[in-house]
Amino acid sequence: MDISEIIADLRQLATPEHYAKLKHFGIEDKNALGVKIPDLRKYAKGLGQNHKLALELWETGIHEVMIMASYIADSKQLTEAQAERWIRSFDSWDVCDQTCDVIGKTDFAKKMIENYSTENEEFVKRTAFVLMCTLAVHDKKLPDELFISYLDIIEREAWDERNFVRKAVNWALRQIGKRNPVLRESAIETGERIKAQGTKSAKWIAGDALRELHDGKIIARINSKVK
Repeated sequence: MDISEIIADLRQLATPEHYAKLKHFGIEDKNALGVKIPDLRKYAKGLGQNHKLALELWETGIHEVMIMASYIADSKQLTEAQAERWIRSFDSWDVCDQTCDVIGKTDFAKKMIENYSTENEEFVKRTAFVLMCTLAVHDKKLPDELFISYLDIIEREAWDERNFVRKAVNWALRQIGKRNPVLRESAIETGERIKAQGTKSAKWIAGDALRELHDGKIIARINSKVK
């Protein structure tokens, strides 16, 4: 399908009401159309996996088109250089988070976590912690030792008060802790050390994560995974 046709179709799916909500959710709207994520997913399913088209769609710079590009991209064809280019062009948390789903399936995702966790640019740094979440939720075969090493990174970077970084750090701490009972205990210990750092960001990250990891329903859900 022609790119101009795809963009025209997405314009038809856009609504002024959804576009008006983007700024409220902290999403950059200057290159956005106003299409809801479920509608994007449904449209992308109709296109099917098409890596060449995904690369072309990304270059449009249109917010929803870039997200949809990540849906139809093939993780087996996605190169590190292509992923790097995408990551460096992130300008909203939702583009970052949606794209991390496909990047998280690559062999170089772990390398990117290490490299990007100390980046200066907000959404590039966010990528490292969203990838931690992606691996924690979707890759059941990874060893606990890997996630314990990620807890060290989370503790180290808990000082960062930028909104989209601290939220991703908190998210990663919670997702790792919910992976299994052993990692829950390790995440709680990490959270207590983060809390002791005393910065505004650290106290928020730790407080929110510890509250969830001590919740009875969450604990029951975690314990049920090992039965």
